[in-house]
Amino acid sequence: MPVVRPPIARFGADPGRRRVLTALLGAPLLATGGLAGCSDGADTSTQDGPIELSVFWWGGTKRAELTEKALRLYSERNPRVSFRVTWQGIDGYYERLAIQAAGGNIPDLIQLDDAMLTEYAERQIALDLTEQAADHRLDLRGLPEGLIRYGTVDGRTMAVAAGQTLAAVVFNRDLLRELRVPEPRGGMSWVDYIAWAQQVTEASDGQVAGTMDASGDYRALWLWLRSQGSDFYRGRQLGFGAEELIAWFELWQRARTGRATPGAALVEQADSGEPARQLVVTGLTAASFAWSHQLPELQRLTDAELGVVGFPGPPGAQWARASMYWAGFRGTRHPDTVADVINFLTTNGEAGTILGHERGLNASLAVRRYTEGSITDPAQQRAAAFGASIAGQLGPAPAPPPKGHAKVRSLLVTAAESLRARRVGTRAATARFLAQANAALAA
Repeated sequence: MPVVRPPIARFGADPGRRRVLTALLGAPLLATGGLAGCSDGADTSTQDGPIELSVFWWGGTKRAELTEKALRLYSERNPRVSFRVTWQGIDGYYERLAIQAAGGNIPDLIQLDDAMLTEYAERQIALDLTEQAADHRLDLRGLPEGLIRYGTVDGRTMAVAAGQTLAAVVFNRDLLRELRVPEPRGGMSWVDYIAWAQQVTEASDGQVAGTMDASGDYRALWLWLRSQGSDFYRGRQLGFGAEELIAWFELWQRARTGRATPGAALVEQADSGEPARQLVVTGLTAASFAWSHQLPELQRLTDAELGVVGFPGPPGAQWARASMYWAGFRGTRHPDTVADVINFLTTNGEAGTILGHERGLNASLAVRRYTEGSITDPAQQRAAAFGASIAGQLGPAPAPPPKGHAKVRSLLVTAAESLRARRVGTRAATARFLAQANAALAA
């Protein structure tokens, strides 16, 4: 159970702890600076008394420290508003939200990802922000169009990107230098990428595999499908059929046969996506698949220098993608204040400087320009440079995934694991996945 604590005097806490952030009366404000199109944090609530908003997100200690600091800045600008914050790791986060939803007791401001956005919108848990966006109290004009679309469900603004990310290959630069193998190139074909991974395995005499097995990685499959002119979803249904999925699975079967990937047991350890389990940081592969905004966290887990490039395939298969969203609770007593806080976190230059790129590139293009030069962490700098390098090549954004996406992701992992363990053949695994995925989307 969360622990209620008095107003905090410092940042940081153990996961799952709950604290109250209050205005620091008499504390100096951060230096202000002009930024066209960026919020000054003006409160829009009509309530005259004090307002306390509850906020809940997943992440580590660093994210908590930065987020609390940004919220504290908002309270300094708006002394009537304080924040009761709770944060924890991703494991169990949505289970906890589900319990809160059942009791109608969801925090006022929550962090979501694209696996749950549509479901929270359709179940009328998330606050509809369309009205605030229409009159620019929630000012989205400085965000990339694709990033705005990726927070829209059935034409309604249901969330705002807390950051922008890209699917990326993270590789061990030191290891490749030692093996005298060239670094992978963004945009190389999947076949060429697998051939590169085989080269790594051979150069290390089998001590290190070239790449993580991506057969159960929905991001990789999605981008591969888009590079083929297809898509993961068409409306509320799968956008691909049996032959496409079979071709994908067989691509990775050839990779396993060629020893480009490690054994099934090692791959399953990393399938959860937990950064500490990624094989590139445990030293078991030269490369893993991740989100670009995760590079700093992955770098903190290893002494080796990590590099980052785009997924194999054309950059146009990617889009301006929300790493995660800020969303409000439909039952909040302070919808305008919630929208104003989201606006502040998204469009205020000083808040953007505080938050850095921990959740990815700043959603606002104006804030990105404002914060240029303020990022000092080398891994964040590499991630930002990667994002900037392909920003002009991104393709159109799809709609956020439909309700049932989280289950579909899980089913893909299960299908891939059954194939790696040779418990079932490719066609049987494909047929089972399609049947179960279609049922999950129809539920």
